[in-house]
Amino acid sequence: MGIMPDTSSEPRAISFDEKARMLQLRRSIHGAIIGLKLDRFAPAQAWSSLPYHPVFVGDTRTGVIHGGVVTAMLDESCGMAVQLALPDTPAIATLDLRIDYLRPATPGQAIRAHAHCYHLTRSIAFVRATAYQDSEADPIASATAMFMIGANHTDMLRQTPKVHFDTPPPLVAPEDPDGPLGISPYPRFLGIRVNADAQPVMPYDPKLVGNPILPALHGGVIGAFLETAAIVSVHREIGLATAPKPIGLTVNYLRSGRPLDTYAKVSIVKQGRRVVAFEAQAYQADPAKPIASCYGHFKLRAATSRDDARA
Repeated sequence: MGIMPDTSSEPRAISFDEKARMLQLRRSIHGAIIGLKLDRFAPAQAWSSLPYHPVFVGDTRTGVIHGGVVTAMLDESCGMAVQLALPDTPAIATLDLRIDYLRPATPGQAIRAHAHCYHLTRSIAFVRATAYQDSEADPIASATAMFMIGANHTDMLRQTPKVHFDTPPPLVAPEDPDGPLGISPYPRFLGIRVNADAQPVMPYDPKLVGNPILPALHGGVIGAFLETAAIVSVHREIGLATAPKPIGLTVNYLRSGRPLDTYAKVSIVKQGRRVVAFEAQAYQADPAKPIASCYGHFKLRAATSRDDARA
């Protein structure tokens, strides 16, 4: 008789419906805190929703949602679609994420997203997604993303988290009326500030975690940080009357964001009369080893209005 392999340590196979229920209960730390929900699912597809909250606002003068909220939602929704496309529960990590902002979200309304993992290889997943409110046919943003399959040895759905909250922290943004983010609650909720050297920094906080097993920062939070850093830096360097409006950006994830303070450096690539192209990098302990890079475009505007404002 041959020797039977020892499978006692191998994870138990789970059904598709069981995996979907696990995704509904065990999302990222940041996604759970902000209230992101998996509402409906199908193989390789996820429909999610995020209830409106005042802390998600990017500009208190208009009530428009911060673009970083949409980025975080689409990043996590894409990740759920990838999990629903795979036969098991390997670790996945965002490789890159492109966001196109099509129109401002209507203040006071929930945001919904539909993500579809349309192609898989042995190591890469390809996803597209839309964010919308009343109808998917009228999106507020679109996204394309790539994820690495088997990015590490963790299993978010079945392993014990190293980071968890017995009671989730409240959705509260510290007041900073005289700071550069004084009218933008969501970056203040993330803890983003500008230090004495005029450099954007996001101090580590457990509520920023995506993968609670490693732990690692949420990819969407890193994207939101880079977008915010670029807005603040471009606004200051050009001397604009109002903050520029993000049109689209692409984030490339280079290393796992560890539980450390994160810094950003931003440069203007090209400035026109109406559009600015920028590059930004996020790093932690070593500026020569960025954890993510970002490039994108801002629209310059003379004044803020409800229909043309996104902080």
